[in-house]
Amino acid sequence: MSENNYFEAVFEVTRQIPFGRITTYGTIANYLTLGSARMVGWALNKSHSGEDVPAHRVVNRKGELSGRNHFPAPGLMQALLENEGVKVKENVIQDFEKHFWDPADGLEDY
Repeated sequence: MSENNYFEAVFEVTRQIPFGRITTYGTIANYLTLGSARMVGWALNKSHSGEDVPAHRVVNRKGELSGRNHFPAPGLMQALLENEGVKVKENVIQDFEKHFWDPADGLEDY
C-alpha cells in the first residue's frame, strides 16, 4: 500500500468516529492491520491541510491529547472535544472508556 493510500485509509476510519467519541492511534493501526500507531499519527498530521478529518478524536493509548501541538492553535484539540461533550483535564480524556470507540465494532472490514 502506498503512503497516500495508507493515509487515505486512516482518514476514512477517522471520519467514521462518532461525534463525542474518541479512539487511539493504535486502535486505528490495528484495525487497518498495516503500520503502527506512529504511522497513524503521521497520517493525521497531514489531515490538517483541508481534509474533513476529525483528527481531534484520536488520542494516545493513555487518553492523552498527544497530537494537540499539531493543531493550528494551542488548546484547539481540547476545545473541539469539549464542544462534543468529552471532558478533558490536564490534556487527558476523562471517562476514557465511556467515550472510547473501536472501528472493529462499528465498521465493515477495510
